[in-house]
Amino acid sequence: MAESPGAEEQATLPTAELVKIDSHISLLPPLSRRGYGPGLIIVLPDDTPTYTDGGTVCEDGIPPPLLKWAEEGFAVLEIREAALRDTNSVQNVVDKAVAALEQCKQCRSDGGIGMIVYDSSIWNTYLKTTTLDPKVKAVVIYGGDNVGSPGPIGDDTPGDDSGTGTGSIGDVPEDRSSDDNVSIPKLQHTTPRSQMAAKATNSINHIYRTARSSKFAIPRHTDFDSVNESIAHTRNLTFLKKYIRGADFDLEQIWEEHTYFEFVVRSVPETMATMVQEPYVNHIPTMTGGIGRERLTNFYRHHFIYNNPEDTSMTPVSRTVGIDRICDEFIFNFTHDKQMDWILPGIPPTGRRVEVPFTSVVCVRGDRLYHEHISWDQASVLVQLGLIPEYLPYPYPLPDGTKPGPGKRFEYRVPAAGRETSVKMLDKNAVPSNGMFEYEIREVDDV
Repeated sequence: MAESPGAEEQATLPTAELVKIDSHISLLPPLSRRGYGPGLIIVLPDDTPTYTDGGTVCEDGIPPPLLKWAEEGFAVLEIREAALRDTNSVQNVVDKAVAALEQCKQCRSDGGIGMIVYDSSIWNTYLKTTTLDPKVKAVVIYGGDNVGSPGPIGDDTPGDDSGTGTGSIGDVPEDRSSDDNVSIPKLQHTTPRSQMAAKATNSINHIYRTARSSKFAIPRHTDFDSVNESIAHTRNLTFLKKYIRGADFDLEQIWEEHTYFEFVVRSVPETMATMVQEPYVNHIPTMTGGIGRERLTNFYRHHFIYNNPEDTSMTPVSRTVGIDRICDEFIFNFTHDKQMDWILPGIPPTGRRVEVPFTSVVCVRGDRLYHEHISWDQASVLVQLGLIPEYLPYPYPLPDGTKPGPGKRFEYRVPAAGRETSVKMLDKNAVPSNGMFEYEIREVDDV
């Protein structure tokens, strides 16, 4: 196993120079390791905050739209609303944007160009009747007000009780206003306060019931909502990649590369080189990991990569691959022969063998990892190490009011299992189901 070195080289990250096209118009080439990709035009409203370095660096771990989409592998042309308002010809601004992408050496516009408008009022005021270049294959719009888009209406934001969110909420009025771009497929993100747009067979609308406004996807805006923004971002990728070629990556290969450097090579710099500018890892049961490049690098170096036992291995159970993430089920196997801060903080080595079910949700941005959400059965880990007793005190009266007798106490049988959880995960018939239904409270001497 590789030993923790005294000093290591830093990870080398993709770089790209921000190009000023005109007043309030800028272009950032792809920030993927591949280095080239399709074009994307993003249009931001006046109340978008001013971001550091023109929006090319993360702030508080959150990338501005320009940076985030460049990390997704797009050549990104950003237009601020002022550019549309300060010119006599909106058409000229839009044409200039497309031309800039076509002239960008790292842009492959032949696969189509996407557009994201972060405020529907911009679409309605400036872009709805502007002739878009035929290369613009799909448009995403945040907000309502009859932009001329949706068909199926989604209702699946966090906290909503409607379930899958594929059901219609009823008819909406036909949009009879002029729209020169009505044939372009559109994805619309709205809130319950937004006026719904007309139905169209080539478009989709999603409602975000917990969002304060449709500005929820603009970082540092007062209405920014990271959870809803993340859901919308995944939907944007699914929608855009249906119509635009050249932004696809092999997510499995990227994840396998990351774990190879993490568990086989055991190199912090090479592991970190597979991740975006400001990634994070969150081990849910123990709340260990790292938020941001500096803290995550420190975590990997001092608490993870060099702290896993020699015999650490993973047995795959299932894998689901989405547009921007991989969900794995696997068995994590190790002998607890060294301090493992990330999974057993504060617990010295026991020498015991552990085989425990894990799940991981890994988000990939472009061709690099953004985050890992890792969960496992911590109770099973402690059972296998002999650190949880079979029974523990139950300090409450029973539902009927019964209390333990003098000198007695109630105990409950801990509803946790050991290695059997892994055995049953690998073979559903190996261990009978519902055995814990027989567990009961018992009364014992209070000694």
